[in-house]
Amino acid sequence: MIREVIVTTVDASGKAHIAPFGLIAAGEEWIIAPFRPSTTLANLQEVPYAVANYTDDMRVFAGCLTGRREWPLVAVGVFPAPRLAAALAHAELAVERVEEDPQRPRFVCRVLRREQHAPFQGLNRAKAAVLELAVLVSRLDFLPREKIEREIEYLKIAIDKTAGPQEKEAWGWLMEKVEQHYACSRPNPLPLGKGAAEGGG
Repeated sequence: MIREVIVTTVDASGKAHIAPFGLIAAGEEWIIAPFRPSTTLANLQEVPYAVANYTDDMRVFAGCLTGRREWPLVAVGVFPAPRLAAALAHAELAVERVEEDPQRPRFVCRVLRREQHAPFQGLNRAKAAVLELAVLVSRLDFLPREKIEREIEYLKIAIDKTAGPQEKEAWGWLMEKVEQHYACSRPNPLPLGKGAAEGGG
């Protein structure tokens, strides 16, 4: 099982970094597998602790992929890494061991503590659609363009039917990223551009 979260880490100076991650379930442990090179990888090597932030504010996921990384953080007692202020809950993780890999080392983490901050108020299709678009945006360089456009067309149905202001804003940011990526190779805007504008991008 993979759980989509926002991971917060810190470097040796205490500077925090946030990044969306799919944490890999390994029994009672969670695995963080960052690519080389990455800030999360470097931070975990320097300070082997992280916070898994469970949030339904999809703007954080979209923001991390579109240059909007400044999200409020909250200190967690004496734990080295802060949590996301928008987290519904968080888990404090300590790296138990590292499984080396030339591309994606696996940091196997033990959960030290969990804490709840706000109620989960139900599933929303638009939030899931934004998350799926965020995954597509992270793979623009190697997924076929036709697949990207086809999946966006389907995901936009959930945005049109069920999105609130936050989901529309996040969708807009991601669609701007898609359109910018293809701008050099296509003379006309992506057909879904109108949706991006409506999404508040």
